[in-house]
Amino acid sequence: MAGPSATRTHRGSKLRSEDEILYDRELEDMPPELRWREWMLRVEAVIFASVEPVARETLARVVGKDCSIDLLIDDLREELRDRPYELVSVADGWQHRTRVRFADTIRASSAPTRSSAAALSEFEAMVLMAVGYFQPVTRSDLSKVFGKEVSRDTIAALRSAGFLASGPRSPTPGAPYTYVTTKHFLSAFGMETLRDLPDIEALEDAGLLSRQAVQYEPLSAEGESEEE
Repeated sequence: MAGPSATRTHRGSKLRSEDEILYDRELEDMPPELRWREWMLRVEAVIFASVEPVARETLARVVGKDCSIDLLIDDLREELRDRPYELVSVADGWQHRTRVRFADTIRASSAPTRSSAAALSEFEAMVLMAVGYFQPVTRSDLSKVFGKEVSRDTIAALRSAGFLASGPRSPTPGAPYTYVTTKHFLSAFGMETLRDLPDIEALEDAGLLSRQAVQYEPLSAEGESEEE
């Protein structure tokens, strides 16, 4: 005999099915030009309302099954060509962003913004970038990269800001935690993938990072028994 939870699940599925029927994605009664325009407006509305980049799968829920999301985005970008903001591809999705040339204007206005990039110290920013290049990486590895200890507080601050998450345990003695960057990291710094990180060779030439420290120095389990 089905219990209350099964009944709730059945009702929930029924409600979702009814919602799908009531929400007309296909717009078959519209002329093609008006249908396309409505899909464009729907996609733009969803992206505008979201605080995070919107994935293709999310946008596909509000347009017809045969609608090309990429072509819709292309048309929206064309419409925004003369506007101070644009649609950008970040973190496997799309987001509205103010154009770079208006950055000084926005700063001069002192208006509150919805920027998702937390204020980081120079060292925190460099640690975050190092994780981006070397992930999954332990705190001990990061300390070798910079030639000084990367503290638990620094890692905690980056995790609290949503830029870092725990990766797999390291196979080295003591099985220390490793750290990886998040989609929020990509979004906050306007990157679509990690391939958009600055050229690491240039940073090495400037003495800011050292791949050799991670690749060739033996790992130590000392001081790596930290918990999440």
